[in-house]
Amino acid sequence: MKQIHMKKPDIKGFFQKIRNLKMQDIKEHFKERKERRRQILEKRRNGKFARKMQPVYRFMNRFSLIFHYLLACILNFLIEIVSRHSLFEAWGYLVGTPKVFFFNAFLIFATFSIVYLVRRRVFARILLSVFWLALGVCNGYMLIKRVTPFNAQDLKAWSEGLAVSKNYFSPLEFVLLGIGIVAVVLWVISMWRRGGQFTGKMHRIVAVFGVVLSIGAYIGLTDLAIDKRVVSNYFGNIAFAYEDYGFPYCFVTSVFNTGISEPVGYSEETMQEITGDGEMAKSSTGLKEGEMPNIMFVQLESYFDPTEVEWLQFSEDPIPNLRKMYEEFSSGYFKAPSVGAGTANTEFEVLTGMSMRFFGPGEYPYKTYAKTKYVESAASALGALGYGAEALHNNGGNFYSRAQVFNHMGFDHYTSKEFMNILQNTPNGWATDDVLLKYIDESMDTTEGQDFVFTVSVQGHGEYPTEKLIENPKIVVTGPEDEGQRNAWEYYVNMVHEMDEFAGNLVRQIQERGEPTVLVFYGDHLPTMGLEAKDLKSRYLYNTNYVIWDNIGLKQEDKNLAAYQIMAEVFERLDIHSGTIFNYHQQRRQTKNYQADLELLQYDLLYGKQYAYEKNGSTIKEGHMAMGVSDVTLDSVITQLDGSCSLYGQNFTKQSKVYLNGEKQSSTFLNNTRLDLKEAELEDGDIIQVNQVGSSETIFRESAQYEYQKGKLVRLPDDPDRVETGRNAFADQDKDSEKEKKDE
Repeated sequence: MKQIHMKKPDIKGFFQKIRNLKMQDIKEHFKERKERRRQILEKRRNGKFARKMQPVYRFMNRFSLIFHYLLACILNFLIEIVSRHSLFEAWGYLVGTPKVFFFNAFLIFATFSIVYLVRRRVFARILLSVFWLALGVCNGYMLIKRVTPFNAQDLKAWSEGLAVSKNYFSPLEFVLLGIGIVAVVLWVISMWRRGGQFTGKMHRIVAVFGVVLSIGAYIGLTDLAIDKRVVSNYFGNIAFAYEDYGFPYCFVTSVFNTGISEPVGYSEETMQEITGDGEMAKSSTGLKEGEMPNIMFVQLESYFDPTEVEWLQFSEDPIPNLRKMYEEFSSGYFKAPSVGAGTANTEFEVLTGMSMRFFGPGEYPYKTYAKTKYVESAASALGALGYGAEALHNNGGNFYSRAQVFNHMGFDHYTSKEFMNILQNTPNGWATDDVLLKYIDESMDTTEGQDFVFTVSVQGHGEYPTEKLIENPKIVVTGPEDEGQRNAWEYYVNMVHEMDEFAGNLVRQIQERGEPTVLVFYGDHLPTMGLEAKDLKSRYLYNTNYVIWDNIGLKQEDKNLAAYQIMAEVFERLDIHSGTIFNYHQQRRQTKNYQADLELLQYDLLYGKQYAYEKNGSTIKEGHMAMGVSDVTLDSVITQLDGSCSLYGQNFTKQSKVYLNGEKQSSTFLNNTRLDLKEAELEDGDIIQVNQVGSSETIFRESAQYEYQKGKLVRLPDDPDRVETGRNAFADQDKDSEKEKKDE
């Protein structure tokens, strides 16, 4: 057998060459390289294959616009196959709505006009094709995992998405995704060289004119398509919109059509008429201070009454506690703005009284307006009457930008999972809702008076596994013929059952406190189960359920309510009239032009001149919210036998991270009183601090600083210039606000 001899690398010689390298040598190297490349290209152009293809290239260049449109049609069809997870459904979409299909293809075609601006046209075509296909793949995969299509607002929340990605992707899927991305990137890079260049005369002025013309043609065609009702610029349900109007149009619309466009007739005079010369901005109540009850809202993730599905059967009632409430207290259908997902939009409607109908398609105000600007809400409206305002959620503080949004809405505290000792998770990785009971109680203890408490649960979150994860389910489900579907429903219904237990325990907890309280439970949207209207007793996909429990003797009044109406309804029953939008609903709900004037009012408050506030101002206060309600404290430090250190204190969680002299350390959470430092060696004079850290390394709350001295911890005096504890997440925002004020 012939031996293989490996030549030993001449490392010494290599560095010798580098040392003796001159600028002229470098120039000569690149000159030779350029010449070799020229010769290779010349050889390719004059090769046998190239000569045969020249007539083909000339033909394709002459009719490139036609071929671009054909390519656009092919790409659009591939995108719809991926989005609909079916070749046949994509074909049905093409045949059934050809105008919509070819309209979307024209959008892709318009983007291909930019290839005429460059010589590497093959590469440009490949890059654009990969771009569109990548968007389509993202959409298809997101529809599998969460039912909500991929839109531009998802790009703004990529960090939050990464934080919960483990709940949607398995380790194998992560590996395959990484390999796929690397492979595509390498192939695209290789095509930069292999794709060749256009050798004809460049007409860049004409090309620029062509790009502008293409964009203008698409805009004009879009206006015509909307006018002829081929597509719509309002998405009542974003998932259905993507099915009806195609991915390219819907995605691009979510990029450019955001916020609320100025309605026809908007003026100072109109707003004065709508608001009664600003009187709607006033806050008042018929209740005396001691008569005002606590007001609590609990948003149950993906909750609705499962018995609403006509073909499902259960071994026992999955919601006995809520069922009893439905029978004894005010209840009805709750109209959510979305189906299967869109928690934050339901939340926005409830807290602000504003309808999502008037926003751009695919809009999430939590990711846009409310993330950066103050907005009137139930928290600010009740705060004007002396209420404390508390928010809680057993998921990350940064998710849907809630830490920033709740601060802009006027909440006093926000307790996210970073401040909770979550000991139990669902089989698919979400925190169970029972953990909320303790922290709701603690939040209410922060004030001596009445509280507004807004709680968002997460236990019922999808996706729902098609394999059997619960061995001995409390509720056995029958009805679905498919085994996977039955397993998914059984999993979901048992999560709902545990949510019902949480609701019952919360009511008992409130009764034990003995404080007058109104408590509202509602579901934010239907679960991601592929339900159709015909499957439901209400025959409406936007309906979940709500109930208004109380211990103050409110009259039972069953009615169906929209998400943006329920807060005003509760306020009215309590004789509370605060918050411009809520006052509007109370005064105008049964009047002519109710919806049209609501759009004008929403525009005025968010994007307009805020004429509604000119006379009496608003309830909005500058952000003052603190994350969590309790400080982390340190008591002692003990050196273990293995040389590691243990910190003892109070209020530790899994998100408590140790900082030594300002540097984050590797630490292990043992329990709420102990954190272990494995690698750090403490020396006299070291400064120790424990911070509550969220996703993207956001520091939500800092403990006091402690100095290590001879085996003991000595608390240091607070820095007078230090940001108020619990407001660390907003320190940069505060600085920006101060700068803006100075600039003004």
